[in-house]
Amino acid sequence: MRKAVQIAVVSALIVFSGRVIASEKLDGKWQTTLTCPAKGQTEGYTWKFVGEIQGGVYKGERGTADEPGYFLLQGPVADDGKAKLTASGIVASREYARGVFAHKGESYSYDVKAHFDDGKGSGMRDQGLGIVGRPCTFDFVKQ
Repeated sequence: MRKAVQIAVVSALIVFSGRVIASEKLDGKWQTTLTCPAKGQTEGYTWKFVGEIQGGVYKGERGTADEPGYFLLQGPVADDGKAKLTASGIVASREYARGVFAHKGESYSYDVKAHFDDGKGSGMRDQGLGIVGRPCTFDFVKQ
């Protein structure tokens, strides 16, 4: 019985240490580029900002919290690099925002499916029904 417990403990440590190593390889600063093309009367734009993966969670910000133009991208990153991130922010200008309720100072959010590898990653905005959303892309480069 004691031998079986020892084997179980050793096996658990091996599996756990492998998961820590897998998640730690992605930890660090990531240069993030968000590109949203023009759609209809809405102008396109490209933003660059630094994000960070720490302990299996990505977080990147642009602008000043609670002010128009603020943008936050965050969410868990699995050991295999797959991530479901949430983007949220505050509209700075109607010129760059889509939708009936997209006015300066209004909040917005959407989901992003992403994947990270050792030194790079990519993601795509969930466009929903495609009526309001546009095909924004995310590129990540580890620093």
